[in-house]
Amino acid sequence: MTAEEMMSRLLYRDGLMLVIDKPAGFAVHRGPKNSNKGGASLEDHFGALRFGLPRPPALAHRLDHDTSGCLVLGRHRKALAQLGRLFKTGAIDKTYWATVEGGPDTDTGVIELPLGRLDVTRGWWMKHDPKGQRAVTKWRVMGRAGKLTWLSLEPVTGRTHQLRVHCAEMGWPIFGDAIYGTAPRKGGPMLHLHAREIVVPLYKNREPIRVVAPVPPHMRAALAQCGWEGEREGEAAE
Repeated sequence: MTAEEMMSRLLYRDGLMLVIDKPAGFAVHRGPKNSNKGGASLEDHFGALRFGLPRPPALAHRLDHDTSGCLVLGRHRKALAQLGRLFKTGAIDKTYWATVEGGPDTDTGVIELPLGRLDVTRGWWMKHDPKGQRAVTKWRVMGRAGKLTWLSLEPVTGRTHQLRVHCAEMGWPIFGDAIYGTAPRKGGPMLHLHAREIVVPLYKNREPIRVVAPVPPHMRAALAQCGWEGEREGEAAE
């Protein structure tokens, strides 16, 4: 990724925080060197986003390798500490869009299924575990088309792979999910999970900052089938 490409993905900027539009299929940070996802990562290119500061910004949270959308960066140490507290306490609202296979019978609901590690040899792979960590996801149907459903997902908790495992456990896995869904491990469609919107109450005397990430190209056709009519004018950070 060139400096110009990274700059083109900037959705929001102020003195404390940046929000960028993470591309799908790109690790946010360096993995172990012996991993097939090691080496180059998104944070290798954060130097293009210094905007005059001596150090590049750093990750305030994470998104999966195959998830696209709103990714928050802190511009310096104090900003990262503040953002970290907001994420840890659940003060930051996150909304994801997903296309799932099949779909729920109703139009809204809440998934409450604790999650635990699948096994130590599988790294970050997760499973529903009654003795695991509490995990809660709110969901709403945005549209339907044949065997696909467009969902808005709001994670109340922030467990690893939470949305992917929750949707799969409910019987409607996310389209393109090669770990928890039905997609082939190689050569299948990309994961249809997008961090659509994030709302950050960063300043005490201001309205929360709302940032929306545009729908990535690989999800547009499926969402259009389900009734998505394209981006609204003025869809941006506030």
